[in-house]
Order: sequence, then C-alpha cells, then structure tokens
Amino acid sequence: MSESVNAAAARHEGGEPVIRAVGLEKRYGSFTAVDRVTFDVRKGEVFGLLGPNGAGKTTTMEMMEGLRRPDGGSAFVAGYDTQKELKKVKQVIGVQLQSTSLFDLLKVKEIVRMYASFYPSSVPIQPLLQDMILEEKKNDRVKHLSGGQKQRLAIALALVNDPQVIFLDEPTTGLDPQARRTLWDIILKLKARGKTIVLSTHYMDEAHVLCDRICLMDRGKVIALDTPERLVRSLHSDSAVEFRLPQLEAAPPEGGERDRVLGLLRGVCGVKRVEAREEVYVLYTDQLQSTLTDWIALAEKNGLRFADLRTRSATLEDVFIHMTGRSLRES
Repeated sequence: MSESVNAAAARHEGGEPVIRAVGLEKRYGSFTAVDRVTFDVRKGEVFGLLGPNGAGKTTTMEMMEGLRRPDGGSAFVAGYDTQKELKKVKQVIGVQLQSTSLFDLLKVKEIVRMYASFYPSSVPIQPLLQDMILEEKKNDRVKHLSGGQKQRLAIALALVNDPQVIFLDEPTTGLDPQARRTLWDIILKLKARGKTIVLSTHYMDEAHVLCDRICLMDRGKVIALDTPERLVRSLHSDSAVEFRLPQLEAAPPEGGERDRVLGLLRGVCGVKRVEAREEVYVLYTDQLQSTLTDWIALAEKNGLRFADLRTRSATLEDVFIHMTGRSLRES
C-alpha cells in the first residue's frame, strides 16, 4: 500500500492525517517483526490495529510513540518526526502501554498528580477522574483497584497532558465483559471530544464497535486497511451458515469423501464460498433463507447428518481467515 495511495484516500475522505507511518521496519536478527508498514491516521478517528498476538501491533505502536527506534522507514505524529523531534512528540501524545507498572502504595489522586507534574501544563485532576469513573476511588491505594479500574487509571495517566493523540495498546485484555464495555464507552467519549485514538486489539467485536478504520496485520505486514463495514463487504457475503458433519470427522483426510462433500456444498443455492475449518464447515451467502433450505434438502438427499447448525453475520474474523487461511485465535 503506497504512501501516495494513502494520502489520496485521506484527502478524498476529507480527513486530515495526524499520524503517518511510512515503510516502518523492525528486525530482531533474522526475524522481521514489522515489515514495511505504511498508513495514515486521520484527525479525530479511532484507528485500529487488529491482529493476533505476534502480528507486530505493539512494535508498530512503539515506533509511532518514539519508544522504539525503527530499522527502516519513519513515523510522524502531528507533523513531528518521532526520531528527530521526540521531545515535541511526547508533548502531543498520551500512551497506555500493554502492561503499565503503577505504584501500588500510592493513592489514585496522588499518582495522577505525580504524572501531571511531569508536564508544563495538565488538565484538572477531578474532572479527569470523573471521566474515568474513578472519583470515588481517588483516596484508595492503587493495589486495591480492580483490573478494570487499573486500566481506567492507566488511561487517565495517558490523558493528564490533554494529548492530541492517544495510543491504547490492548486496553481491555483480561477484563470481564462489563469492564470492557465501560472502557468502550470511555473511548467513544474521547472520540466525541475530537481526540485521535490508535487502538491495538485482537478482539474482533471491539474493533468493529470502536474503530472508524482498521489496519489488519499479520506477521508484521498490513494485509488490509479499510472501514469495518467495507472489510466485511469485501467477502461479498452478508451471512454465514456453520455446521459440523460428524460422519466425516473420523474419515481419513486423504480420502475422497471430504472432497465430494465440499463439491456438494459449493453447489448449494446462493453460496459464494465454502470453507472447511478443522471440523466446522462454513457457507458464505447473501441469500440466507435459500441457502438454508437448499442445504437441508441436499443433506437429506445425500444422507449427510449435520450438527451444531447456526447462522450468523459475516465478521472481521472471516475476513482474516479468508486472507490468511487461519483464524485470529490460531495465529
């Protein structure tokens, strides 16, 4: 994906690039962690880096934050070169790291006040704690906070200097569903205030809900970059039908029965594509009712017993599997 294409896309969509990553590379010996990554992030958007663990998301973010020097390429934040103007970059960004070390014995208000002292100017502490739903915890010591509260505190610390750009690295990993939803609401409120947010995640639902655009990464490379809706539409299928075929699970992989069944599935009404994922078969279609009716009739005619049948909308996971041949969880 060339720099000129990205720039043209940004102008066409009416967005002003506030971050530019141009051919970023990071190598560790013979291993390439980030391989010529290029993209723009527009002012005021939530930009998602989505991919499995080890895809290069965190390393890419750290090079944009100026925390890690690239072996090739360059990154610019608010017009500042992260290698040559790091001091200025630090003034305009806020960073929540994947694992933030906090001072457990300090009180919440004390640690926020301490971080605020690192900057020439900072936001008022009480409204910040209110925004992060931490005002009632301001006199509690950090070690007594729950996992979700610690994550909200880490985001509060990233916001004390009122940054233009906020980097959130896997902010909801390990949190329970309620705590994740609370953080989602906070991120959407930050976006509503005009903040530019770069978010890394391996949760598809999170990326779909929060992100204006998603940069899908795998093995250090950008494999797709678009809005969640366009990425899913690229499958040319609105829906998916999933099921197991127990009678084939014990069949030898070199046998011809699986190939025969796959041929039958490709002929089901409305099916655009068929995928076999271990023991699960997936039919992609934009004619869900016709596909279901025809598949059930075909299964009965050919003596195929199916189990765990379900229908669903196509997802970003399907996009990733289509492009890489494996799921985010397997990677």
